[in-house]
Amino acid sequence: MATTPDRLARLMDRSAVQLRDDLASGALTAAETVEVALTAAERNADLGAFALLDTESAREQAAAADAALRSDEDDRRQLIGMPLAYKDLLDVAGLPTRHGSALTAAAPVPTQDDPLVARLRAAGSVTLGKTTVPEFGLDSHSENPLGGAARNPFDLTRSAGGSSGGAAAAVAAGILPFAPGSDGGGSIRIPAAACGLVGLKPGRGTVPSDRAEDTVTNLTCAGPLAHTAEDAALLFDVMTSAEGLAGRTLPDVQADAASLAAGERPRPLRLGLTTASPFGPSLEIRLANSALTAMTRAATALAGLDHSVEEFTPEYGEDYHQDFRAVWTSNLLKAELPQGAAAHLGPLAADFLATASARPQEETEAAVDRLTAWARHVRGQFAAYDVVLTPVLAFAPPEIGHFTALEPEENYAEQCRFTPYTSMVNVLGLPAASVPVLRSEEGLSWSVQVIGRPGAETQLLALAAQLEAARA
Repeated sequence: MATTPDRLARLMDRSAVQLRDDLASGALTAAETVEVALTAAERNADLGAFALLDTESAREQAAAADAALRSDEDDRRQLIGMPLAYKDLLDVAGLPTRHGSALTAAAPVPTQDDPLVARLRAAGSVTLGKTTVPEFGLDSHSENPLGGAARNPFDLTRSAGGSSGGAAAAVAAGILPFAPGSDGGGSIRIPAAACGLVGLKPGRGTVPSDRAEDTVTNLTCAGPLAHTAEDAALLFDVMTSAEGLAGRTLPDVQADAASLAAGERPRPLRLGLTTASPFGPSLEIRLANSALTAMTRAATALAGLDHSVEEFTPEYGEDYHQDFRAVWTSNLLKAELPQGAAAHLGPLAADFLATASARPQEETEAAVDRLTAWARHVRGQFAAYDVVLTPVLAFAPPEIGHFTALEPEENYAEQCRFTPYTSMVNVLGLPAASVPVLRSEEGLSWSVQVIGRPGAETQLLALAAQLEAARA
C-alpha cells in the first residue's frame, strides 16, 4: 500500500480503538503505523518522552505483525501492530533498564520481559523503546540525573508530571496511541492530569502482573494512559483479561456512551466532592483557581446527568504525612542497592535512602500499623459514596528544574503540595482515574480525580466518558 505524506500525517489522528480496528481490517499496516510513530518520536525529541528508541527492532516486529495478519485471518490479538513503549523502570528483554539513575545505568541488560511487558507483547503490540522516568520513579515529575526530562506538550518549559511523564508526553503528543504506566503514589494520574489524558490507577491486585497482597506497603500498580475513556478501557482489558479474551470493560464503556448519546440517563450515583487533603495538617495546600473551576465544572456536569453530588470533608487525622513518607522511603531498602549507593544517587533519592536506613525498624513497623488503621478508617468514610471526587493537581505543572532546585526536604514537601490527593488512594488500595475537564487560558489542562469502590474500574471509565461527552 502506497504511503503518501498526507496519509502518514493522518495515521495517528485517530483513537486507539480506531487504530486497532484499522490494523485488524487491513486498512492500515503495522509497518507504516510504526514508521509514523518512530518519525514522530524523532521529530519531537525535544519533548524528552523517550529514554531510548529501539528503531530497528520495532520495524522487525511490525513486519512480523503484518506477516501474521496476512497469513492468518483469524489472528485477532487485541493489540496486533500497535506501537507501545514502557517506562524505564520495567524490564524489556534486550534493552537496558536504567531506572533514570546513574547507579543502574550500566546494569546487565535483561534477557526476559517483565510480566506486564510479556502480556502486552503477547497481545501483538510493537515495542518502540523506553520512556523517561524520574530516578527510581520516586518523583511527581520526570527529570533524572542521567539528563532526561519529560516535558509538557502544552508548554515545553513545564513538567509532564511523573513518574509516568515520558509515557504521558508521548501519548499526548500523538506519538503513541496509548501507553501503560505504573502508579505508586499518583504516577499515572499526575502526568495524565498534566498532559490532558485519562489515566486509570486500578485497585490493588486487579492487574495480574501486579503484587496482590492487600497491605498498605503494596502501593504500586499498572494502568493505562490514553486520550479517551474508550482507549483506556481497551488497554485495561488487555492488561487484565486472560490471554486471547477481549475483556468486558471496553464493551461496557462503549454501551454506556451509546446510551448517553441516545439521550438515555446513566444509573444515578451518589458522588462525594471534597478538596480536603490528608497532607493538610502538616502542609498548607493552596488550590489554583483552575483546579477549583475544574471541580465545579465536573460537579455541574455530573449533577446534570442526575447524579447526586454532595460536599463532604473526610476526617484524615494528623499522622498521614509522616507515616506515608516512612513507608514510601522504606521501599528503597527493598531494592537491594549496593554499598555506597548514595554517592551515585541524585539528592532526593540519596536523602530518602539515608533517612530510611537510619530509621529503626520498629518505627517503620509502627508507621505501617498506623497507616493500616488510617486506611481502614478512611475507606469506611468513602464507602458512603459510590464515587469520591477530588482535584488531581493543586497548581499548574511547574517549570523544568523547579523541584530539583530545592533542598531534598523542601523538594519532597513541594511535591506533596503539588499532588495532595493522589498518594492516599494508593494507601487505600482503591481504583481511581484522572479525567481532563477544561483547558485554561494558558492552554494547560486541568483534571478531576474520581475514586471508586473496589472493583469499580469500569464504572470510573464510564464516568470519565460521561465527562468527556459533557466537555465536548
